[in-house]
Amino acid sequence: MIPPRKNTKPMKDNKLRSLERNELLKTVKHQGKTTWKKWSGYHCRSLVETKMHCIKLLGDKLNARNFDSQMDETHTRIAVLNKFVELGRPHIQVVT
Repeated sequence: MIPPRKNTKPMKDNKLRSLERNELLKTVKHQGKTTWKKWSGYHCRSLVETKMHCIKLLGDKLNARNFDSQMDETHTRIAVLNKFVELGRPHIQVVT
């Protein structure tokens, strides 16, 4: 789902799609956009899109021809990406 714009007006027809959209507008108006994003899981989509972008930076196309080899290649790219993330993460030590 994509959050509605600030100036969105309710639809006037009685189609199911319009009624659902109008209910969404009421919910966002009463609860706020931030609450709606948490409730609907909207932030998860953003995280997935960001991670897919990182994977594509390692190569836009698969070189393998058959499906099993493509799966192995994808798993290898993800392992490399996870290693990069691990190397870049700071190690925090509590000093007392």
